Parts: sequence; C-alpha cells; structure tokens
Amino acid sequence: MRYRSVTALLAASAAALAFAGTAGATDLEVTHWWTSGGEAAAVAELAKAFDATGNHWVDGAIAGSGDTARPIMVSRITGGDPMGATQFNHGRQAEELVEAGLMRNLDAVAAKENWKGVINPPSLLEGCMLDGHVYCVPVNIHAWQWLWLSNKAFADAGVAVPTNWDEFVAAAPALEKAGITPLAIGKQGWQERGLFNNLLLAIGGKDLYLKVYQDKDAEAAGGPEMAKVFKAADDARKMAKNSNVQDWNQATNLVITGKAGGQSMGDWAQGEFQVAGQVAGKDYSCLVGLGMPNAFITTGGDSFYFPKLADEEKSKAQEELASVMLSPKTQVAFNLKKGSMPVRGDVDLTTANDCMKKGLEVLKAGNVIKSTDELISPDTNTQFNDLMAEFFAKQDMSVEDAQKRFADIIGSAD
Repeated sequence: MRYRSVTALLAASAAALAFAGTAGATDLEVTHWWTSGGEAAAVAELAKAFDATGNHWVDGAIAGSGDTARPIMVSRITGGDPMGATQFNHGRQAEELVEAGLMRNLDAVAAKENWKGVINPPSLLEGCMLDGHVYCVPVNIHAWQWLWLSNKAFADAGVAVPTNWDEFVAAAPALEKAGITPLAIGKQGWQERGLFNNLLLAIGGKDLYLKVYQDKDAEAAGGPEMAKVFKAADDARKMAKNSNVQDWNQATNLVITGKAGGQSMGDWAQGEFQVAGQVAGKDYSCLVGLGMPNAFITTGGDSFYFPKLADEEKSKAQEELASVMLSPKTQVAFNLKKGSMPVRGDVDLTTANDCMKKGLEVLKAGNVIKSTDELISPDTNTQFNDLMAEFFAKQDMSVEDAQKRFADIIGSAD
C-alpha cells in the first residue's frame, strides 16, 4: 500500500503544524507495536529512562504486528493528529512522510551528541538521513537470521540438537514421530517472508541476496541458485504444516514449551525466552545465520521518528526523548530485555547472554548487510508477504510457480 497523495500530504502538513496537544506540556505520546511479554519489558526501559528526565511517556501501544500498526500511525500523521514519537523499522517505511515535510529533523541533537561517531554500523544513521538531515533515532539492531531450537524437543525425539539448517531438516521426521511440530511459524505473510529471506541469505549467500534485493535482478531471482532457496522454503513449509498459530510469539511459545523443534525468527524472540525464565545454551539453542557457513546478519531494527508539533514544550521533550534513547545506560537496559543488539559501539555488554554475544561477534567481523526494509519499498515487501502467505498456505503450489512470481515481483520492484 502506498500512502503518498501529494495534495493530501501537503494539506496534512499544515494541519500537523497547527496541532497542539491537550495533555500536559511534557506528556509525550509514543506509538509502537511492542505488545508481547518480552517487548513490553523492553519498552518499559525506554519509558523509565524518559520519565526520569521529568517528562512523561504516554504509551501508545498498538496491538498486532507492524503491518497492522504502521497504517494507523501514518493515517494519524497525515490526518493532522500526530503523536509525539512513533516507531518504524530501519529503512524506507517513513520515507514519504519525511518527503512531505511531516517529520522534524534531529540535526541539533545528533551533532551535539556525536551520533555519527557512536552509532555502529554507520549505515544505521545513514538510513535515518535524507538530503543530509537526520530524521530518526535508531535504537537497536534486530537481526532476522536466527534459528531458535528447543533442547527439550530434540531430547524427547531422541536426536541431537542441530547445528545448522540442513541438520534441522534431517531431524524433522524424528520430531514428527514423537508428536512434535518440527518448525513453528505464525500464519502471517511477514513471518513467512522473513523465514524465506533467512534462507536466501544462508543458502543463496550474500551475492545472490544483493543481486535480488539491491540490484533488482529478475534473472538472478528466477535462476538456478534461487531455485535452491525455494527448495529449502518447500522443506520449511512441509515442516511447518502443523503449526496452527497466528502470532510470532505464539510460535515462540511452542518452542519454549517443547511442542515445536524450532523457529526461524528475529532476535526479538529472545525476549520471550527470557520472560519464560529459560537460559540460552541450557534450555534452548540459537543458531545465527541458521548455523550455515559465513553467517551474515541484516542491519534491520527499530527507529523512532518525531512528527512536527507546534507545541514548543513537546518539541523540547521530543529532543530529550531522542537523547535518552541513545544514552549508553538506556541502550544496554533496553536491548538486554529486547534481545536485540545496541546501535552504540561503545557500551558495556558483559552481561549479554550467549546468543547476543554470537550476534555481536558477527557484527564485529563486519558480516552485516542491509535489510530488505532498506533495499525495497513497502509496496514490494507487501507483494512478497502475499506471495509467501499463499506459498505456505497452499502445499500444492509448485516451487517453480512461486519462483516465477517472485522473479516477476523483483523485475518490477522499486
């Protein structure tokens, strides 16, 4: 879905600038889609840090995934009812709002606190910039490329915990024989598209990933190397055929309780394991890059944007919120709860668990690559979501047909 209508957005810009909230001058509504147990624990750290400045975080959580929340957020901003700050993923999701003049820049805060010097990798800050101005605060690095495994499930099935994707596929029959669903995944296109992209990077490799998503190479998308990725996706949908949950955290719970062998999901899943009191390496295992050679992680994650407001006190509070979100103390507290990695390269993470340390090692080695949110438009992402939802729902849909449709989408991607 595209949100740009030039006339409507310009009119909304004027309405947004005229807006002045009725709450206290330092009350700031912050909208986001963090509602699971682990997410709620993490967002509470941001709220606590902001409240400590003398301001007040007014929580605007929107239940459902980002796909549910983003249209609501965009509608409010373009409709002249902006919040004080709002979450988007790193990349192009707020691009049109910035172009329409509805978002304020954070140049003064960024310069004062040397964001260019402390944010790592630099591409995160670059993703917040347009025409040389900084428009958002990246708060974490969320890598999608993980396979979370239930140690109990594999023990109950009498097989060793896998060390890579291929071993996981090979163990599926034993899990099924023990009455355990091999692969847990929610029946939502964004989850299935995320799994597919994990397979693309792990099996197809960095070069193929960039040919497809950065270069928009339809020939590569329809070629023999991509066919291997679709074969792996076919294995995945067969392994997940008995996974009958909707939300990602419900799928994570199947792994936590040993009802499923594993889940390929971003590192935000780690927050659910922590809330459940599970210990990495003991109760569950984590394979970065699906355990495949030369693991890469994408620099996806979450950023906060700040709509333009007429109220000077609220505008000042916006700057204070931007500042505390990137403070070393908040970065550590928030990301340890969220399961993500901090965007600052100068913070102490000695208390990080084994899984986060694995991710940090990949990051330190420079094995990072831009996420699809940074490389393709929301429209194109939606088309992929729809294709993957259909592919996983219809076991009789051939991999050849799915790959052809995939290549067609790449060929017309913007």
